[in-house]
Amino acid sequence: MIRYGTNPIAWANDDDRSIGAEIPTAQILHEAGEVIGFDGIENGHRWPEDPQALRTLLGSYGLAFISGWYSTELLTRSVEAEIEAVQGHLAKLKENGCAVCIVCETSNAVHSDPSHPVNDRPHLSADEMRDFGAKIEAFAAYLAGEGITLVYHHHMGTVVESPAEIDAFMAATGPATHLLFDAGHCAFGGGVPAEVLARHVGRVRHFHAKNIRRAICDRVRAEDLSFIEGVLAGAFTVPGDPEGEIDFVPLLRLLAQAGYDGWLVIEAEQDPTVRSPLVYQSMGLKALKAAAHEAGLDAA
Repeated sequence: MIRYGTNPIAWANDDDRSIGAEIPTAQILHEAGEVIGFDGIENGHRWPEDPQALRTLLGSYGLAFISGWYSTELLTRSVEAEIEAVQGHLAKLKENGCAVCIVCETSNAVHSDPSHPVNDRPHLSADEMRDFGAKIEAFAAYLAGEGITLVYHHHMGTVVESPAEIDAFMAATGPATHLLFDAGHCAFGGGVPAEVLARHVGRVRHFHAKNIRRAICDRVRAEDLSFIEGVLAGAFTVPGDPEGEIDFVPLLRLLAQAGYDGWLVIEAEQDPTVRSPLVYQSMGLKALKAAAHEAGLDAA
């Protein structure tokens, strides 16, 4: 069953917590669940760490806990140390009936540093990618044994950003590792979303319906801006925004053809003082549901 979700970074940013700091937590949850009508919401720094308290809080607004970002550091620590480190996050996922764990390697990432150009990000050699993939696969196999599917989030400013890196990462991992396909990060990272998704749709278990404003993404590259500077400038937006570049119907049609039955999540951080989260998330959900219907995904 297709369910529609959002992420609190539309209201209150996790990478730069000053963005949206003035918006009350209750407002975020009320707007997401009771006003806009999302089925669920991903993790954010405002939510309780206690798994039961998290379920109770979100449930009081009619929202399920979808899953949440988990930062791996497998380039600098062992799989055993990562398994130990994930236990608190894993408890939240299990208590809330989550199907996936959203993972991204951040030991050397630059996306959360507002002074670091996103262009100046780390890269892995072919051998390093092979070794990294083997460690991710071992970690994913552990999570699978706990009933949770690892979905890897390719992301700007990290070691898996470009289409070639997505391809190399997927080749370096095995059957336990799946993909969180993010349309916006794919496009910003230099990919054609429909082409990249078509190559890996059989291993996609989570989908972020993130849109981009191409001119701003190009300016981030040309002017050596940081990821946070790009966010504040408006690099990202939601499905249905006339300023957005991505057509979501072909992407959702690929998911439908592959029998996808997970979450469609609008994860599109913007400056909430410039672009109202309520207005943009409402726009996004309406457009995403229409695109899913046109693609046949809501009946898949």
